[in-house]
Amino acid sequence: MRVVLASNNAKKLTELRSLFAALPVELVSQKELGITEAEEPHVTFVENALAKARHAARAFGGAAIADDSGLCVDALGGAPGVASAHFAPVEPQAAEREVQRALQDAANNRLLLDRLRAFQAASERRASFVSTLVALRHADDPEPLIAFGRWSGEILFAPRGSGGFGYDPLMFIAAFGRSVAELDAEAKNAISHRALAAREMAALMRAQWLR
Repeated sequence: MRVVLASNNAKKLTELRSLFAALPVELVSQKELGITEAEEPHVTFVENALAKARHAARAFGGAAIADDSGLCVDALGGAPGVASAHFAPVEPQAAEREVQRALQDAANNRLLLDRLRAFQAASERRASFVSTLVALRHADDPEPLIAFGRWSGEILFAPRGSGGFGYDPLMFIAAFGRSVAELDAEAKNAISHRALAAREMAALMRAQWLR
């Protein structure tokens, strides 16, 4: 079964391909198919994921899956939330998408640390990575599959580690004594918010689509 991933994020595609490896599903990115990105005007992860999945499914003419994920910080009332990817205002500076994404990530991390400057205790810096996955058999599917994942930790005072992407260098996981950016891919894919959502989604797909 061929399913289009409604994302142009190469690292997210690699991560999800690994997480869905046991399923008889070929995950192809919308970028490979020339599908444009969807608008994400909503204030919740599930609404944005559904909008992205519908857009990709309609352009593809078949099944699609979308992930909307981000960082929710308790002290900031859940921010940056759905605005996680573009938390800090950054002007385009690089033609290469991944280079521009790295610049955006760095700016986002700086802004987050600035917003949390007044919060010094670990208990005041609690945060969660949240992932919502939505899968559709076609654009007008009345029964979308929806899966959720949450991965909690606390925000460090400075970045640590060079792996992952986004806010990974700032999210400290006490059980490992490391930031997410210091975890290897195998460990991250076993316990991350996206891994939790992907496992739930894989079970739903087996039960509903692949039976």
